[in-house]
Amino acid sequence: MTTADGERGAISVLVAILMVTLLGFSALAIDVGMLYTERTQLRNGADSAALAIAQKCARNINDADCSTTSALARSLGNSNARDGASNIADLVLDKAAGTVKVTAGAQEAGQAPNRVSLFFARALGFNDATVTAGAAVQWGRPVAGPTAFPIAFSVCQVKFHVDGGMQLLVSHGSKAETTCNYGSSGAVVPGGFGWLKRNSGTCAGIVNAADWAPSDPGNSYPGVCDDQLRAWAADITAGKEVTVLLPIFDQVAGTGSSTTYKLISFAAFVVKGWSFNGNKFPITFHNKPPSVDAALTCDGSCTGIIGSFVRYVSLDSAYTLGPAEDFGAGVVRLTQ
Repeated sequence: MTTADGERGAISVLVAILMVTLLGFSALAIDVGMLYTERTQLRNGADSAALAIAQKCARNINDADCSTTSALARSLGNSNARDGASNIADLVLDKAAGTVKVTAGAQEAGQAPNRVSLFFARALGFNDATVTAGAAVQWGRPVAGPTAFPIAFSVCQVKFHVDGGMQLLVSHGSKAETTCNYGSSGAVVPGGFGWLKRNSGTCAGIVNAADWAPSDPGNSYPGVCDDQLRAWAADITAGKEVTVLLPIFDQVAGTGSSTTYKLISFAAFVVKGWSFNGNKFPITFHNKPPSVDAALTCDGSCTGIIGSFVRYVSLDSAYTLGPAEDFGAGVVRLTQ
């Protein structure tokens, strides 16, 4: 055998050894990828289960699914698994703190819970692996956060109906609620029409339902809110439900530009129509028959919003949670 033949033989052996190593790493990569995919499915299932249970608790703390034995958790865990099977390894519910934690695990037919069979890694002595994923969610009442529309209403106007009974919330005019101690102009205070200070250049504002909110004087609504009203009108016309969280106040101080409102909570309100002062669409929308009952008509000097108070749970993470009176508005958010 020549020297060249010996070198070729050595190279062949080295290539064979490296090929085995390369194939081994490739095989492990396939198993690791499979485990990553499994964990992603479990994480989606844990998120869905935790959010769903928190939403049930936010609406009704005594709901059957607001419990550690919730069938809803397993159902959502399974529906997010590609093979339709998973295991709720742990579910911790603290109703006093308003928190729920769900841990979802793999579930293979004939295998122990939370274990996933491996394929190529068996050659290295690893037959299976534990795969779980967790999610934590908090629920509660919103005490601070964005207003979808810069207007607040008195607590004496809130006739809360769980069944969604329709009502007219008047901010100004002759149809104002007589029990709310409105002035002769139909406003809560002279020059105060419920408009709140907004973030510069936007329709929305940030309010704290445990504090006093400064007002934006004037009877006409802010023109910067045109797009918001157009969007509401388009959604309602398309049959979509428009639900907003309205700030509720129980005290008023000052007059005109010095008016402030003592906010106490948010209420969930399904918007059906409105009437505001101005001279173009969408100033008014579904504010009289046949869109609404005659008793809910708001035109002429009347300005306000028509709709119904409902129980509603928002997923908007921009809200701060805390102690607030229950007017049907709840918030749930992922914390893990």
